[in-house]
Amino acid sequence: MTSRDLLFEIGVEEIPARFMTWVIEELDGLARRGFGDLRVPFAGLKVTGTPRRIALTVSGLAARQDDFEETVKGPPRTQSVGPDGEYTQAALGFARSRGVGPEDLSFAPVKGVEYLHASVRRPGGKTAELLPDFLSGLIKKIVFPKSMYWEDQSLRFARPVRWIVALWGDEIVRVRFGGVESGAVSRGHRFMGGSAVEIRSASEYEAVLEREFVIVDHERRKRMILDGIAEIERAVGGDAGDDPELLEENAQLTEYPIPFCGSFDEEFLDIPEEVLIATMRKNQRYFPLRDRRGGLMAKFIGISNNRARDMSVVRGGNERVLRARLCDAAFFWREDRARTLSSRLPQLKKVLYQERLGSMYDKSERVRALAGWLVGRLGMSDIAKSVDRAAALAKADLVTGMVFEFPEVQGVMGREYARREGESPEVSDAIFEQYLPRFAGDALPKSAVGAVIGLCDRVDSIIGIHKIGLPPSGSQDPYGLRRAARGINEILWGVGLDADMGELLGRAGENLAADRAVMERVEEFYRQRLRNQLRERGHAHGTTSLAVSSMWRRPLQALKMLDAFGEASGEEWFASLVLSAVRVSNILNKAAEADMSALERARSLETAAERVLAAALRRQAPLVADALRGGDWKSVCVALSDLSGAISGFFDGVMVMDPDPGIRAGRLGLLSRCRELFDSIGDFSLLK
Repeated sequence: MTSRDLLFEIGVEEIPARFMTWVIEELDGLARRGFGDLRVPFAGLKVTGTPRRIALTVSGLAARQDDFEETVKGPPRTQSVGPDGEYTQAALGFARSRGVGPEDLSFAPVKGVEYLHASVRRPGGKTAELLPDFLSGLIKKIVFPKSMYWEDQSLRFARPVRWIVALWGDEIVRVRFGGVESGAVSRGHRFMGGSAVEIRSASEYEAVLEREFVIVDHERRKRMILDGIAEIERAVGGDAGDDPELLEENAQLTEYPIPFCGSFDEEFLDIPEEVLIATMRKNQRYFPLRDRRGGLMAKFIGISNNRARDMSVVRGGNERVLRARLCDAAFFWREDRARTLSSRLPQLKKVLYQERLGSMYDKSERVRALAGWLVGRLGMSDIAKSVDRAAALAKADLVTGMVFEFPEVQGVMGREYARREGESPEVSDAIFEQYLPRFAGDALPKSAVGAVIGLCDRVDSIIGIHKIGLPPSGSQDPYGLRRAARGINEILWGVGLDADMGELLGRAGENLAADRAVMERVEEFYRQRLRNQLRERGHAHGTTSLAVSSMWRRPLQALKMLDAFGEASGEEWFASLVLSAVRVSNILNKAAEADMSALERARSLETAAERVLAAALRRQAPLVADALRGGDWKSVCVALSDLSGAISGFFDGVMVMDPDPGIRAGRLGLLSRCRELFDSIGDFSLLK
């Protein structure tokens, strides 16, 4: 037999659902690399799992390793062959060390010097003899986000290992881990299946376990859930939406998923739907249902791991649990509204933001002051009162009972309580919008009020955490500063705020008494995040570097600049302009000090090329200046395209460093004016 199928099942106590996707990918990579290193070919490899098992199946696994062939370099010829033409002891010793005879030795040049080489050939070993050590090593290499030990403290796994199935064809592979010996006996579903299920071969593994109510393939469990949801949607006229994360979690929580539909009292629909959804989704892993008009229904879809004879028992149990949670939410909803948000502000003084940065009240007041300053700088006096009121109330919901019980609805509850207290829509919506975007791809604030408060809150966090010496490091970012910086740029671009980040950071730094060294680190951190985000949008490295170096303080202008230059970069005039700009800089940098000091005594322009360039500069320099002030980057490109031909014609038509000092000074003067115009935009040498 040239190949067989392999089954390796690790049976465990229930592994947390959040670990399952991780371990499936981990084991898949370990197995593929491992068999490659072992030189054992296979036809197919699949890793699946349920909360109680992780399974590796390998089809068409070769019965032997591939033969090993290698050419190994030895000593040089001068040391390998004696005067008599025979191999020296050094050569023969080299052959023995590689397990070959003199007939397997040869010479080959390496960098012009001949060296002795040995051709090492070893036949591959039997796979059956290699598998015990290989599988034992494989299980030890699996790494989880968190592990535990239960008997041998040197062996760790996500949960205690209770059984191991290791079959090579129909033969048991001997593996031992955590006091468990491998065999051919698995276990079915904890409630519906058998406690001892014999597996005769890898090929029948999934079918045998399915008869014991275990669907090993997690992708198939997901399809079962989706099919069940679709059937319920048709029956009740609802829509569960698309929730890949919740689908994945339910698939990894079950071995035999059974979707069912439950309901709750409609009186609970008076509670903000975000609270209802958070309760169903996070606490119970239910899929909320909406009606055809998009309104939340008093129904949900749950996923049971038990096919009970009477599903009404399962449904009723889940409904009772949900009702208890919704009663808690209704209590908080009622009690919280007995007090206004304003009356809760003093409580924020007892909520610690960061021990070295004060309370949430302190942070809230800093953000409020910064937001008031920013609207003044942006000339947005029409929203100043709304910004001040919203910033004052922004964190008040953190001390409500609802947010204490359900932290994920912070901002949502502030908005709802503010609405019912009669605050304006601008104020109430901003209390929620200050947190947007919460993650990549999330919605952005719809109002300038929410955008301003969100900006100032993030800026305060970035500078404060840098000040106390806890910036992001490697993959560690406990305060979410990278996410905060990303949010700043997304807000500026999405809402269209032309804020000067240099000024905003500086003002926030003053409020936090941050020294210059801290602010330099903050600015570099921010520029790097800006650069990364612009590159993610597909902009070239050179133009991105140009935009960040010249426009990092105004990210909205940096993005507009890149969009305009991105369109122009494929044009011939743009490439020519870049070369001319670099040439202008190089010539002026090399010009003697005497040449530059003679500019005032320059002679009048001698040639048509000089006069054309001078006219283009008189015409385009004011246009570029006006376009830059107005942020009109398309007009900047139009002006530069006109200038590009004039500069190219100038270089083609004259010799800048003319022997005549007066002529040379005149031409250097033209180039100085060109450089002034280029420098007003940025360092074009970054585009070389």
